[in-house]
Amino acid sequence: MEVRAELTATVWKVVAEVGAVVAEGDELVILESMKMEIPVVAPAAGTVSEMRVAEEDRISEGDVVAVIDVS
Repeated sequence: MEVRAELTATVWKVVAEVGAVVAEGDELVILESMKMEIPVVAPAAGTVSEMRVAEEDRISEGDVVAVIDVS
């Protein structure tokens, strides 16, 4: 399952690592836009199989930030 950014922003912090087991609603990354911190959360429980962003990356709306293997 691809997790996509809902807005154009800068990646402020990567919270989850590849291999991490996450629950629905767990934070994966925190974006920064216009001095606001916006969390990107897991839409379902599973294991993070890919993290496609790094801290300080500029991303656009719709970019894939992570991939979760749903359990």
